Amino acid sequence: MRIAFLDSGIGGLTVLRQALTVLPADQFVYYADTLNAPYGVKPKTEVFAHVLAAADFLASLQIDALVLACNTATAVAVQTLREHYPFPVIGMEPAIKPALMQGTGKVMVFATSLTLRESKLETLISNLGQGHRVECRALDRLVPFAEAFDFTSRAVSDYLADRLADIRWSEYESAVLGCTHFLFYRDLIQECTGPDIRLIDGNQGTVNQLARVLEPLRTQAAAPVHDAAPRVTFYASGHKETPARVERMLALLSAP
Repeated sequence: MRIAFLDSGIGGLTVLRQALTVLPADQFVYYADTLNAPYGVKPKTEVFAHVLAAADFLASLQIDALVLACNTATAVAVQTLREHYPFPVIGMEPAIKPALMQGTGKVMVFATSLTLRESKLETLISNLGQGHRVECRALDRLVPFAEAFDFTSRAVSDYLADRLADIRWSEYESAVLGCTHFLFYRDLIQECTGPDIRLIDGNQGTVNQLARVLEPLRTQAAAPVHDAAPRVTFYASGHKETPARVERMLALLSAP
């Protein structure tokens, strides 16, 4: 089957990396909307238009499923996309429920500003009935850092130290990485939180859901893509990715 992954940039590679292992027989299309990244600091209407345009392009490639490998895109567009296309659309949301289920202490949610503003997140927290245990903080600048393939510079470390300095981590049990870009900074975030804070993300849950949704569709799918086809095809805002960026993204996919 041909499965598309859509993100504003390279963050969704952290989800695709797990899908490549869980779904070894499938082909993938990875779409980074680099011309319009980052999504998380833009108005909702603008992000919605970008996501719909990207999804229309991916639909033209005759995909079997679409993964919104982006919490922000999911928050603003997933329901519309599910109503608009015949194929399954899998979204992401911050892994707040698993975090709350792992203990009784407070949970810090890191996400983009737009994700934190959206009613989808507010509804999720409200439905869990544990709002008094949840705090949220935006880490918007991690997205442009990642898009520049800057994962370890002093500027990144200083930004995280500044944004997290006032948090009393002794009051918390876990932190949710509510943006796929943030996973590239797991180690640096852990340094700020200390070793006792569990870092939780929704990537594995998203891939597991994708596998469940695809299973009953496999008997209806078209003939498999020829083995000679590349396992992953990369696009940037409707055009084939440059060889240089493809090389860098493949390196991220193969990283431990």
